Amino acid sequence: MRVEIRDNEGFEQLLRRFNKGIERSGIIREHRRGLRFISVQEEERAKQRKAERRRRRNQAK
Repeated sequence: MRVEIRDNEGFEQLLRRFNKGIERSGIIREHRRGLRFISVQEEERAKQRKAERRRRRNQAK
């Protein structure tokens, strides 16, 4: 990701824009996900459990 400094912009503001850009692009999320290997089946089971919890919570309301 590339961020160019604007006129009268301090380092803190530049760093904040860079961090927001990285966060929006999902680079950090993908990196953290890659740190621990999760099989496709395990990931699918986790999605199903999450969906079931969401359904139960919505039914309770």
